[in-house]
Amino acid sequence: MQFVMIFVVVIFAYMFNSIKILKEYERGVVFRLGRILKQAKGPGIIFVFAPIDTMVRISLRVVVLDVPEQDIITRDNVSAKVNAVVYFRVMDAIRSVLEVENYLYATSQLAQTTLRSVMGQATLDEILSAQEKISRQLQGILDQMTDPWGIKVSNVEIKHVDLPENMKRAMAREAEAERERRAKIISAEGEFQSAEKLVQASEMMEKHRISVQLRYLETLVKIGADQNTTTLFPIPMDLLKIFSGKNKDE
Repeated sequence: MQFVMIFVVVIFAYMFNSIKILKEYERGVVFRLGRILKQAKGPGIIFVFAPIDTMVRISLRVVVLDVPEQDIITRDNVSAKVNAVVYFRVMDAIRSVLEVENYLYATSQLAQTTLRSVMGQATLDEILSAQEKISRQLQGILDQMTDPWGIKVSNVEIKHVDLPENMKRAMAREAEAERERRAKIISAEGEFQSAEKLVQASEMMEKHRISVQLRYLETLVKIGADQNTTTLFPIPMDLLKIFSGKNKDE
């Protein structure tokens, strides 16, 4: 009787230890006598009968992988440090176990080498101004290379680009010179437009002589508004011509 009770307890303990609970985002890849089952188990309650069965838990949630800072040399021979963030998830739990030993480590190493390779093919201006394009290129390469592992890379973002201090100072001087150039161009365009308007105004005044007199009266009004006692009387150029003509006759 005692032997039977011990046997029942052992069986009960064995069955209890064989019960595994998988969360909604988990799948269990089960090997039975070394051969993998066709479908992953879960979620919920599953039975794993040791030592016949062994199970590997795989999470299907999105993994946020921080790619360590990488030293790169751009196509135009500028040294920089770049790091990025990779977002991926396991789409096929069985392939993620069979095709690669450690998919997290493998994806991390692949992301580092791909980041150095892609950044080395771009110039500094492209890295600073076309990060979205480079991110899409990185995402496409990583997604293609990790597809045999049952992994889907959904997004890659360039996190930070660190430049040497001398390069930062050179870029600051370049930006300052560019702003000065644009300021001079805008000032020259303003002078050109002002000259055009003055030419148009002079042509209009030449056609309508009374406009000169009206302009003179407007100027007198402005002078009087400033409480100025000075009064200007313009002398017509035609009057001077008359006197100059008399002197010549004499």
